[in-house]
Amino acid sequence: MLSNYFKIAWRNLFRHKVHTSINIIGLAVGIAACLLIFVVVHYELSYDRFQKNYDRIYRIVSDNKGRSGNENPNPGVPVPAVEAFRTDFPQFSKMAATNSIYGSQLTVLGNNPNSDVALSKKFKEELGVIFTQPAYFDIFNTTWLSGNAQSLSAPGSVILDKTTASKYFGDWSKAEGQYLKLDNTVTLKVTGVIEDAPQNSDFPIKIFVSYESFKQYPAKYDYTTDWGSLSSSHQLYVLLPENVAASGIQALMPGFVKKHYSNGGIGKVHLLQPMKEFHFDHRYGTLGEHSSSKTILWTLALIGALIIVMASINFINLSTAQAVGRSKEVGIRKVLGSNRGQLIAQVIGETFLIVLFSVLIALGIAKVMMPYLSHVADTPANLSLVNADTILFLAAVLVTVTLLSGVYPAMIVSGFKPALALKSKISSASVGGISLRRVLVVTQFAISQVLIIGTIVAVSQMNFVRNADLGFNKDAILVLPSFSDSINLARMKPLKRTLLQNPDVISVSFSSDVPSSDNNWSSNFYFDHDSKDLEFNTYQKFGDEDYFKTYGLQLVAGRTFSASDTMREVLVNETMEKKLGITDPEKMIGKTLRIGGSGSWLPIVGVVKDFKTNSLREDIKPTTIAERNNDYYTIGVKIKTTRLTQTTAQIKQLWENTYPEYTFDSQFLDESIERFYQQENQLSLLYKIFAGIAIFISCLGLYGLVSYMAVQRTREVGIRKVLGASVAHIVYLFSKEFTFLILIAFVIATPVAWYMMSNWLHNFVYRINFSIGVFAVAIIISVTIAWITVGYKAVRAALANPVKSLRSE
Repeated sequence: MLSNYFKIAWRNLFRHKVHTSINIIGLAVGIAACLLIFVVVHYELSYDRFQKNYDRIYRIVSDNKGRSGNENPNPGVPVPAVEAFRTDFPQFSKMAATNSIYGSQLTVLGNNPNSDVALSKKFKEELGVIFTQPAYFDIFNTTWLSGNAQSLSAPGSVILDKTTASKYFGDWSKAEGQYLKLDNTVTLKVTGVIEDAPQNSDFPIKIFVSYESFKQYPAKYDYTTDWGSLSSSHQLYVLLPENVAASGIQALMPGFVKKHYSNGGIGKVHLLQPMKEFHFDHRYGTLGEHSSSKTILWTLALIGALIIVMASINFINLSTAQAVGRSKEVGIRKVLGSNRGQLIAQVIGETFLIVLFSVLIALGIAKVMMPYLSHVADTPANLSLVNADTILFLAAVLVTVTLLSGVYPAMIVSGFKPALALKSKISSASVGGISLRRVLVVTQFAISQVLIIGTIVAVSQMNFVRNADLGFNKDAILVLPSFSDSINLARMKPLKRTLLQNPDVISVSFSSDVPSSDNNWSSNFYFDHDSKDLEFNTYQKFGDEDYFKTYGLQLVAGRTFSASDTMREVLVNETMEKKLGITDPEKMIGKTLRIGGSGSWLPIVGVVKDFKTNSLREDIKPTTIAERNNDYYTIGVKIKTTRLTQTTAQIKQLWENTYPEYTFDSQFLDESIERFYQQENQLSLLYKIFAGIAIFISCLGLYGLVSYMAVQRTREVGIRKVLGASVAHIVYLFSKEFTFLILIAFVIATPVAWYMMSNWLHNFVYRINFSIGVFAVAIIISVTIAWITVGYKAVRAALANPVKSLRSE
């Protein structure tokens, strides 16, 4: 019996090659897309779950609330808060502070701590260097290859991961006891080597330097005992005991804030952030370069499910349309004794075969596309496709799609009455086909149009971001590293003078960072000789007298500061002016500010027009700009665009001659700003891809239906042509119904797409207007594609010789 079912199923598939191919191709493409989405979502959700203390690890974060109620989230805590938390919260099992440093240079000294730095090997580490305490390794999983955590109790000690130790010393086993120099300032002895962090870790730390070393170099790494100074780089991680609830600890935080902060800690908040939120909370970020959004992941999962549904709709449409052609077969089977269950099993079996072929082809498609996955998602290039989880997923897809695609056609076919079937009185209308197929076509195109609208909105927003007025000039500015230790401070002015002698260099500025960055260096401050600090922090940037000229910042009142090496004057932005309750920028001139609790009162000499201090996702922050050469870590060089390549090479040569003990590293400002939006750009690309897949699957189904209609209405078309119908009229006959259905789909898709994309746009403070033009473009695209799909087959049917179609009449 089973053998007979298999033979018949196989013959039916081959008898209808076109429809079988459409079903298999549609399902294979849909399943492949869904499989790749599953790989991405599964990988993102796996972050940090390998940690044995995953449910008990928390980070203490800060949130400063201003008078207006605006929140200013910061992942850091003030440096003195570490010991205060240790004293006030004995409930914590373990606690470890970290201070991240970015773009650091490690120089390999070998077994001689006094080796010549200029002649030694140098490595630039953009990410993965932190100062930390021994307890860090009690909180987070660690596999020790040599040494132990207690060695980090002493200043001047460093622990490396296996890959870094091998990179520096050739063989990780030879690393312990060797010496390194951090930023040409701190001499470090390697006291241990650990295994690399897994790829799905938010803690891709490669180099662990003792926290005591951080304390020993306060000027270099901004160690301070000022409660008003807050850096996102300085973070605190705690491990809660198994019997202690986070809610109980959180309830004690207000008392801690009131006890330790000046002015009773008004506007200051500390929160316990669980590890399960680290990877998905953009407000606080992670120690790595990549975080994700659960909203985006669930959106991707939903898109994957919808694409599978669309492919299944194709199957149902074509199967129900073909059911008429099987009516005699079903009638004969029923007369010979087949029951309904056996007929259902036969149709389900045929569906299973098609879906099985589709799954195997989908696996091949996904395998081919895997190397390109890292271009549209933050996944490692070596991510495995075939594993236990994906096999289980594909098995679930196989069963689900078989049932989703096969049950309804099976119920329709098995329900034919033998008498009607044998007399060929089963029609398309009698299989529930017309109304059902209309609903399914509407569903398909509604999904497609949601994705088309999403694509248009995402692309428009990213174009807006790319071309937005940032309030400063980002073009042709080469950004180089600078160093503020005592030796290099003397090199700044000669380097600047030499750079300006180049006729292709327009201006040069030393600064703490560029105008728009991910830096959130903030501090409490006092205004106009008031004895109480403000309820919000000021975000600080330091730059020399040419900072405004180089980056094209504009003044709305006052002047820029005079040349100085220390903070003597300060400028504020318009946002700061407004938050201080002053409406006339001229009235800000002459007022005074004091940064932190122990600084000098500084006169405000100018108000600068607001510029985007961070990405366009965020509000402009209240910002102060002053001079302080001890904090100049960046050189901005404005270059003429006529000889960009040659000038960049000349600047590199000069920089290397000036800083022979450092490695050269540079980037253009517009490129660094573009990286702010890597995830959004990837999402925009994903929308394009999935919208294309959805349109492809919809068109496959539409083509299959029109092909079937053309066969079913061959004689009708012949008669109409004999009676004088034109080609245009025949094409209209085939197209009008589908056009109407697409318009209905558009009405359904519009509110859904508006809701989804409005929520996405709210991730940006600065965003496009969601205009009616977006929807107009979407419906034009949908109708045009449908007409092209239907038109090809309709024209062929209209051009067919009516004599041939009527010969059998």
